[in-house]
Amino acid sequence: MSYQVLARKWRPRNFHELIGQEHVSRALVNALDQGRLHHAYLFTGTRGVGKTTLARILAKCLNCEEGVSSRPCGVCGTCREIDEGRFVDLIEVDAASRTKVEDTRELLDNVQYAPTQGRYKVYLIDEVHMLSTHSFNALLKTLEEPPPHVKFLLATTDPQKLPVTILSRCLQFTLKNMPPVRVVEHLSDILAREEVSFEEDALWLLGKAADGSMRDAMSLTDQAIAFGHGQVRREDVAAMLGTLDHRHVLALLECLASLDAASLLAEVATLAEQGPDYGGVLDDMASVFHRLAIAQMVPSALDNGHGDRDALLALASRFTGEDVQLYYQIALQGRGDMANAPDARTALEMTLLRMLAFRPQGVPRPAQTPLPMTGQADSAQAPAPVPQAPVQQASVQQASVQQASVQQAPAQQAPVQEAPVQQAPVQQAQPQQAPAAPMAPAPQPAAPVAAPATEAHPPMADEPPPWATEDASQDARDAGFRDVAQDVPQPAAAPVSAPAPEQTAAPAQAPAAPSSAMSRLSAAFGSASAQPEAAESSAPQPAEMAAPQPAEAVPAAPEAAEAETSAPAQPEPAVSPSPEPVVSEPVASVAAQPLPEPAPAPAPAPTPATAPSAPSTDGRLNHAAWLELFPSLGLGGITRNIGAHCLVEHDDGTHLKLRLDPAQSAMMAEVHQERIRKALAGQGVERVLEISVAPLPEGLETPHSRRIRLLGERHVRAVEALRADPHIQSMEQQLGARLIEESVNSFEPDDF
Repeated sequence: MSYQVLARKWRPRNFHELIGQEHVSRALVNALDQGRLHHAYLFTGTRGVGKTTLARILAKCLNCEEGVSSRPCGVCGTCREIDEGRFVDLIEVDAASRTKVEDTRELLDNVQYAPTQGRYKVYLIDEVHMLSTHSFNALLKTLEEPPPHVKFLLATTDPQKLPVTILSRCLQFTLKNMPPVRVVEHLSDILAREEVSFEEDALWLLGKAADGSMRDAMSLTDQAIAFGHGQVRREDVAAMLGTLDHRHVLALLECLASLDAASLLAEVATLAEQGPDYGGVLDDMASVFHRLAIAQMVPSALDNGHGDRDALLALASRFTGEDVQLYYQIALQGRGDMANAPDARTALEMTLLRMLAFRPQGVPRPAQTPLPMTGQADSAQAPAPVPQAPVQQASVQQASVQQASVQQAPAQQAPVQEAPVQQAPVQQAQPQQAPAAPMAPAPQPAAPVAAPATEAHPPMADEPPPWATEDASQDARDAGFRDVAQDVPQPAAAPVSAPAPEQTAAPAQAPAAPSSAMSRLSAAFGSASAQPEAAESSAPQPAEMAAPQPAEAVPAAPEAAEAETSAPAQPEPAVSPSPEPVVSEPVASVAAQPLPEPAPAPAPAPTPATAPSAPSTDGRLNHAAWLELFPSLGLGGITRNIGAHCLVEHDDGTHLKLRLDPAQSAMMAEVHQERIRKALAGQGVERVLEISVAPLPEGLETPHSRRIRLLGERHVRAVEALRADPHIQSMEQQLGARLIEESVNSFEPDDF
């Protein structure tokens, strides 16, 4: 008996033997079992996916002698004749060879006659898209309303060429391409039945070479059996197909993982001896990088396409996720640039060397990547949530300061007409201060002399937070503007003195009554704009901002006023000098009134300022000191970013160990570690520095997360201050204005 090729010998005989087309077989099986049969079916798909096979199985189901069913018996005369291709009522037409309209008319002349042997007369028109336009037009009427005993089965690889009138008259089923996994499984089953020894790696090569066609895979298997003398081995299949041995691609990736440029070029030289397609090498490398990315993210989804699953999992742990994405992009770009290169080998070598050149310099070995990769790196870089407790405390303190300023206002207005201006006590209270340039005053038409600060003291550990003092100053300014708007004369103010970095509850300088509401509004904003300058001139040094200021340390305004009037003036260490008083033109209504003597600033007991940029008392650097020391290190660029994501793990006075966030480990290099060590030495911290990469413990802030938190708090305070401003509220109520919070910028200094 003559040899029958595998593609014909193992053609599926029923729907349940069909491979990889479950969506089509399910619809046809249900239609046959329920008796809901259409008169015309169109099967589309690439070559060798089962279009003709489906049509023959459907014809067998319709004409089986045991009845219409989705499971033909396969043993009756009709089933055997259809399998052998000699059933008289199955008319197979090759549309590629019968394209003329005369051929179609001759075919349709026999449609009206009943079937000779079977239950239905089935017309199977293969490659139907090859028919001419006149042939399609001749087929339209019969295809729309055929006799009840006629079924049309059309098959094509190019459905776009079919007229819409034909498509609308058929049920269309699109067959899928065969994935390599299905091809390998089917070939393994067939070769086991044929009793042919094989290697799974060889079947994967055949499955990829088939490019989605099961018939091509079966034909290549026939060829491989003949080439391998009855066996299917990987070496024989690779030689038969002329494809590159996949082990060469893995060897190139091993050299990339080891960062060994010499071995990489040596491997290319070995590869060149086989005369490969260098463009195909880059294509294979891009495919492997794609599989490496899958292995890093979802290891369970990695297939065993070349029998190299274990090898790829091992390689995936030697590359970082960023490197895999970078190498994939470089491979694609190198493939596109290959046409412009002097020769293909040069393009391949330059592409591989470019992969090494674009890696971060200074890294001795690639980072070990845990599998699978998760989103921990992203969450590690997320900014810390802004705590809301300080904001609430600031609001409470602001309310208390406002209430206190209201209660204190009559007491401050009483001595306005009794005492003249006396500045000598203020100057005697500060005999050791060097003169300084006076601050730019705000508009003062209503008060001849600038108002003094009701509370001024040197920086202390229990110093009130800056936002509380700024809110109190803003409330005082607002009170002055309201008095001017009502044409009520304001008491004269004392000269401005800035002995302390922060001022609280200071009566504002009241402008004269302007001629219009807009001029009053501009005067108010002009007065407010002078406050940041005063705050900047009296801003504390980094050493004075060591300890966080507790919110409970803000003194109540009435008690502070009493303490100011009773406490003697004492010299105040480490404070800014008081500028000369600035006297403006007095208002006519209050020009003859004497000015009160300014209350001397209280002199609290000096406390030693802590130096946050220095090590702890025992000479060791703790984490709190690291947070305060970091802004003064003077680092920049990548080195600063790495240091900002570190925390102090251990310091014994000789060796300092920092722990780095794993999300920043890709950029870590010895050069950055050396720069951090030198910066620490410049601040007096001489240590042998070691930076390890490990997950950071919860609850500890790095300099980066601390800055994110402080920036968030500053923004919240700035927004709250604007929300509480009566002028902003008036514009919102009267003009329909809306405050865009994203555009708010805080004037507080950023020491990072």
